Amino acid sequence: MLWGGNKGTLEIRAEGGSTRLTARFPYGAETELAPGRLEVIAPRAFADRINGGGEIHLLAGHSYDKPLASRSAGTLQLTDTDEALEISATLDDGTSWARDFLAAHGSGLIKGLSPGFRVASGGEKIERRGAGMLRTIGKADLFEISAVTRPAYPAAQIEARAWSSPTDASGLKSGLHRTFNRWRA
Repeated sequence: MLWGGNKGTLEIRAEGGSTRLTARFPYGAETELAPGRLEVIAPRAFADRINGGGEIHLLAGHSYDKPLASRSAGTLQLTDTDEALEISATLDDGTSWARDFLAAHGSGLIKGLSPGFRVASGGEKIERRGAGMLRTIGKADLFEISAVTRPAYPAAQIEARAWSSPTDASGLKSGLHRTFNRWRA
């Protein structure tokens, strides 16, 4: 099975009947949300909620009606580092929206990640930068992270690889064989 996408930090692979998703949402990367309006998420901005064990979802397109994985279901693991929020999830393609997400990703239509969060009281710093403004988010409550078609943070792009199991002489699948059939949308 071939999965495809753009160069980036989200990888999807099929393994033994389930689909594994891994991703990194990089900290410290400035993005322009609108002309002259810049934003950056500081390292470990989401640490309190991640380390506190709060419920967090992986969603398709910021829709709570389309969950792909969650911490309470045991299908989503989050690791907070100084460089990035690292995501690991096991997707169940038994739902129509998961199949739709996988098909859209495979077609190169879903290209990025986007966090859904609320800035904590006192958790932001706003400063003038030339004619514009820079908002630095230092502390926020992360509620979800979504696979999206157009991410606000271009550094959080999707990459995918095809992984297949080779067959032995009897035709049975044996072990993992990494076939890097990468392609770019």
